[in-house]
Formats: sequence, structure tokens, C-alpha cells
Amino acid sequence: MAYETLIVDIENHVCLIKLNRPDALNALNLQLLGELSTVIKSANSNDKVRVIVITGSDKAFAAGADVKEMSEKSFVDVFVGDLFTDETEELLRCRKPIIAAVAGYALGGGCELAMMCDFIIAADNAKFGQPEINLGIVAGIGGTQRLTRFVGKSKAMDMHLTGRFMSAEEAERAGLVSRVVPVKKLMEETMSAAAKIAEKSMVTVMAVKESVNRSYETTLREGVLFERRLFHALFATEDQKEGMAAFMEKREAQFRDR
Repeated sequence: MAYETLIVDIENHVCLIKLNRPDALNALNLQLLGELSTVIKSANSNDKVRVIVITGSDKAFAAGADVKEMSEKSFVDVFVGDLFTDETEELLRCRKPIIAAVAGYALGGGCELAMMCDFIIAADNAKFGQPEINLGIVAGIGGTQRLTRFVGKSKAMDMHLTGRFMSAEEAERAGLVSRVVPVKKLMEETMSAAAKIAEKSMVTVMAVKESVNRSYETTLREGVLFERRLFHALFATEDQKEGMAAFMEKREAQFRDR
């Protein structure tokens, strides 16, 4: 299927999604978000896809939501239409790992899109920010919630109230991104990480994703219980038997997702 705002490629079990609105620094309009939702839903149900990667250009991952598209909307328009809800729910429902490869600007909705992914690999030229306050609005796709969980109240409040940008180095120190790499090596490093994940048991990968995400939704005691039950449950899989046998036999495991 051809998309107007995305470039999509599936190879070696990785679905690579490139945001493609270069004239607008990949600003997130409803068409792009709708197409992204369609691709994520398709990839989630495609047995050939084991990992999803979302990226932009060297200049911008996504420089925010499309202000021109939003500027004339009223409260009734956005409230009744529930702006951004349907367009982003597929990312949150996706059970397969999603990696954000971020270079350049990841601002507003772009920062929020990156934070909805399972982890972020940043180029050394990446800049993160939630500058919605400069537009007279608050973040609308989870920015006040996810950024606070990732970097803490003080730094999140600073960024949301002043609109300042965070460098890649600061983002790594604060825990927003998993690693920082040279911009020219961003996709090489990201695809290498995706390839490593793709080699694992998909059953186990999904369990890991569920368990880590649960840590943000419940108490420590309940989260540990959830983790332990998943740990116990995986002993019912063929992949657990294969993984442990391969370890003892000093060979690479051949997982079959069973």
C-alpha cells in the first residue's frame, strides 16, 4: 500500500516507518497520524514483522503537531472529535516492540510520539522539547504525563513551563533516551538493536513489553506479582526449553515462538 506521508519498508522482520513530510519538518497532521495508525495496526498483525522502527530525517524526527491544521479549530471541534485519540491508540495497543530513532527536532507531538515508543535511540544532534506553552496550549498526546515519568517532576515542569529544548546528552542523562549515537550511525545502530530483538522469542518479547509497561500502571508489589506470573508462565513454552538448553550446550538458541 502506498502512503503519502510515510515511507514503509519491511525487511528481515523489521518494519521501518519513515515520517515523510520534509517541507513541514515532519509535523504531525491528521493524515500522517492516520496513516501511521494503519501501518502500526497492520505490522502488529503481520507474522513477518517482529520489530517496528519509527524515524524521520536527519533534520527532524517530527517538529510537533501541525499548527496550521489546528489553529482554526474550536473547543467543540477538538473535544467532540476527541482530537488525537483514535490516531494514537494503535501505538499503545501494539504488542510488538517499537523503537524510535530520533535525529534533529522531536518537539511537542514529535517528542510525545517518540515517548509512546518502547525506547528511544537518539542521534547526537537530537533536540527534545514540549513547547506547547508558546502556543497557549498544553501538551495533548501524553507529554505532561510521560515526560514526568521519564525525567522527573522538576525537569518536566521546567521544559513544559519554559518551552526549552533538551539536548541528546541531557536526555540520556535524564533517562529519556536509551543511548546517543553519531547522527550518521543512527539507523545502523537502531537496525542492529532491532535485529537483536527480532532474533528472540516473540512470546517472550511480548511478555517483557507487557511487564515493563505494567510498572507504570500499578504498585511495586502488584507489578512484581505480575512479573512473577509471567516468569512462571513462560516455563510452559517450547522457547523456554530451547533457550535454556542452548545456554547449557553453548550454542545459539533457535526460537520458534511456541
